[in-house]
Amino acid sequence: MPDNRRVSAQRKTRGASPQGPAGGDAGPAFRSGFACLTGRPNVGKSTLTNALVGAKVAITSDRPQTTRHVIRGIVHRPDAQLVIVDTPGLHRPRTLLGERLDSLVRSTLTEVDVIGFCVPARDPIGPGDKYLARELANVKGTPVVAIVTKTDQALPGVVAQQLLAVSELGEWADVIPVSAVSGYQLDELAKVFISHLPDGPPLYPDGELTDEPEQIMVAELIREAALDGVRDELPHSIAVVVEEMGPRSGTDDLTDVYAELYVERPSQKAIVIGTGGARLKQVGTRARRQIEALLGTRVYLDLHVKIAKDWQRNPKQLRRLGFYD
Repeated sequence: MPDNRRVSAQRKTRGASPQGPAGGDAGPAFRSGFACLTGRPNVGKSTLTNALVGAKVAITSDRPQTTRHVIRGIVHRPDAQLVIVDTPGLHRPRTLLGERLDSLVRSTLTEVDVIGFCVPARDPIGPGDKYLARELANVKGTPVVAIVTKTDQALPGVVAQQLLAVSELGEWADVIPVSAVSGYQLDELAKVFISHLPDGPPLYPDGELTDEPEQIMVAELIREAALDGVRDELPHSIAVVVEEMGPRSGTDDLTDVYAELYVERPSQKAIVIGTGGARLKQVGTRARRQIEALLGTRVYLDLHVKIAKDWQRNPKQLRRLGFYD
């Protein structure tokens, strides 16, 4: 699981004086830094990340806790470089995996320049939102922007009421309603985030959209396809590991991908595979299209389903699947 060492290193190695993206004499101030999106599970953080970046860098699903590690998407502006950090949803953990995800989110909050607290427009403020608002109040020295997400799913009056309710949850640097689907106020949100960034040179090369390794992104695309249409209890039990990936010898445009999907019980394996392997074939077809779009080549995708009993609670299995301490 990626950690936050790169964030810390990049913050420490910023240029001492503001300059334009190309360096040289100081011109108009250039800003760069990190904005973290946080909130309850399934509040639209990953969809918002993709919309701000303008490309798919994080998988999305209507299942809570889809995001399992920190994902960084890079927004390039003439006067700024904004790195959006998408995190797993904060929740009260019930497994060792949940505890590690919770710890990951908390460490991320201390490493960024500004925090975006996401609350959906049409969901009443609940205990989880209040809990997180209290937690964010304890993050000293970092501005927090409250974001009312999914405004396209709510009537204007409902959005207005939610803005008021969110405003009353805490002391926020800004409060802004957005829609990742319609694009409503996305540019304004980016400007708000950038206004809280320090002066400094770009942290990533021009045109780079994420620092996520391709192999990890491929595994995530497979997991996204596997999450589509499964039962409520299954999503948390699916993990994907790409065992081997690379261009096929003697070809210019074919990439071989060998991946394994891990579940916790035989009954879950049967669900993922489906009758006569039909569902696993659908997962492969959907994932392959996404992987081909990512890699820009044709893809041969080989999927197998294995059982790792109670892997969410087993430290050895968690390390094997990439969820480190």
